[in-house]
Amino acid sequence: MASKTTNLVADWDPNRAAEIINAHLGLEGPALPILHGLQAAFGCVPSEAIPMVAKALNRSRAEIHGVVTFYHDFRDAPAGKTVVKLCRAEACQAVGGREAATFLLASLGIGWGETTPDGAITVEPIYCLGLCAAAPAALVNGEPHGRLDGMALIEAVAEATQS
Repeated sequence: MASKTTNLVADWDPNRAAEIINAHLGLEGPALPILHGLQAAFGCVPSEAIPMVAKALNRSRAEIHGVVTFYHDFRDAPAGKTVVKLCRAEACQAVGGREAATFLLASLGIGWGETTPDGAITVEPIYCLGLCAAAPAALVNGEPHGRLDGMALIEAVAEATQS
């Protein structure tokens, strides 16, 4: 849940957070739906929401923080406008995935899990997209791309940032 930029949750609203929490309390196992709801509303799970969720679920803040940090899809800062998830599994690595990733990260001047300083692009590792036959593979804003080298990856990201 690292971020190179210091993205602030500008639209944080504790009343909205309370609405989201209360809307999911009746569910069986409400923690994940609550956290997903908060992230959908605020672009991340704001640190200010952790004690609210803990209190509502009668759990410790540490337990809720543990859930947020355990699942790789939860963020503590909003992601960039374009999110690139690069496969790090063996099949992709065996056919040039590592090199393509290194090329993209160097081109953007960021590391894994970081967002460009302008907030445009976040690059995240993911372990297997199930696209092994089209390796190396990535998801760019949820759209699958395969048979990527460094330049093809940059082109896919550039196309997504223009959309």
